[in-house]
Amino acid sequence: MTGSTAPEPPTVTLTLVKGRLDRTEFVFDERTTCVLGRADDCAPRLPDDEHHRTVSRHHCLIDVNPPDVRVRDFGSLNGTYVNGSKIGQREKHLTAEEGAARSYPEHDLADGDEIRLGETVFRVDVRLPTGAGTRVMARCAKCGREVGDEIGARSGEYVCADCRQDPAAVARLLVDLARSERRDLAPIAGYAVLRELGRGGMGAVYLARHEDTGAEVALKVMLPKVAANAVSRARFLREAELTRALRHPNIAALYDAGSANGVFYFTTEYCAGGSLDRLLADRGGRLPAAEAVRLAVQVLDGLEHAHGEGVVHRDLSPSNILLRDAGDGSPVAKIADFGLAKAFDQAGLSGLTRTGATAGKPGYMPRQQVVNFRNVAPAVDVWALAACLYHVLTGEVPRRFRRGKDPWQTILQEKPTPIRQRDPDIPRALAAVIDQGLQERPSIGFQHAADLRRALLAATT
Repeated sequence: MTGSTAPEPPTVTLTLVKGRLDRTEFVFDERTTCVLGRADDCAPRLPDDEHHRTVSRHHCLIDVNPPDVRVRDFGSLNGTYVNGSKIGQREKHLTAEEGAARSYPEHDLADGDEIRLGETVFRVDVRLPTGAGTRVMARCAKCGREVGDEIGARSGEYVCADCRQDPAAVARLLVDLARSERRDLAPIAGYAVLRELGRGGMGAVYLARHEDTGAEVALKVMLPKVAANAVSRARFLREAELTRALRHPNIAALYDAGSANGVFYFTTEYCAGGSLDRLLADRGGRLPAAEAVRLAVQVLDGLEHAHGEGVVHRDLSPSNILLRDAGDGSPVAKIADFGLAKAFDQAGLSGLTRTGATAGKPGYMPRQQVVNFRNVAPAVDVWALAACLYHVLTGEVPRRFRRGKDPWQTILQEKPTPIRQRDPDIPRALAAVIDQGLQERPSIGFQHAADLRRALLAATT
């Protein structure tokens, strides 16, 4: 008997057609980004020699979500060209810093397009699975409107752009469908949506209560910006299962996860204290050092456990540090959404989102996470926690993100501002630990959560 084989994924290939590089072909079959230029952390990296002096250190960014691909110039002196047309270049009287602060266009690429940086030329080759490439007759899984033009050559379940603007209606639809005993919605059968708890670029989270038991959970819905096929669903839900296995007092428990009608849903532990960013808003934007460090130590305890289980969060920020009452009136920090946002992105479900204004939360992201998008180490979470602590103490993120400048270029080129330059009243010992935690060259200052926790406790006792 002949076994079935999995369909080949679409691929995007950059093929060198002119220039001097060690490799002539760069193949991408998963969601990723790459920075092109002469800097050591670029991939593809162009040689830093006399033949490439017109290429900037960080010249442009290629954003890939096969079969979609996009290029963005970083305000280079000599520009990036697509099929001979310039898509970005700073004016010659501007410095690199001034040019980087200007907004430069993104350009969607197609099969056969050529990208030129200086004298180096790449051809874009887009390969679709057999039978793909034609307009798909599909309808929105919620409203039924035909959406073939929106999903292009992709296939799978899809929620149209209009319906994604109303995630509450999507959540109510799911719980209503669950009443009909659909197996794919069994985990949320019997729940009623009470109110919205928060909203982000990929969906929203709601308080839901079970009508029989009275149990309350947070119901999160994530709405893909592309059609969700079987491969992307399986890839993302595998990552969710890793989060589901985590059990720790400082990690918000993930109870159930599933997918239905083009939507991904989760039920998680409900934390009535809200999120750390909301606490900051209620308290004037800052917390006292003793309280801030106490919460940071709790988060580091949760990170240490998750990292020991091989799970990296990759998206830590004050909005997904939740709070519960310890029973004595003091809050307990719990990390939410462990790895889900980045896993959603890496499964290709968020479309092309990492360039320009839709870049997510770069304020808490180290440069290692930009240049090594797919393979990140636990140290990126430790850096992110140091950035969160910096924000809690000063009301600002470590880097200065200038209006109009590409945030990913800021991460690549701008160092974090030493914390006492933002607030000279921060105790010196604590400031030294935070500044070390935000180091990025040659490596992140604290590689392990336990190391930063010990350093914080030593500096504050």
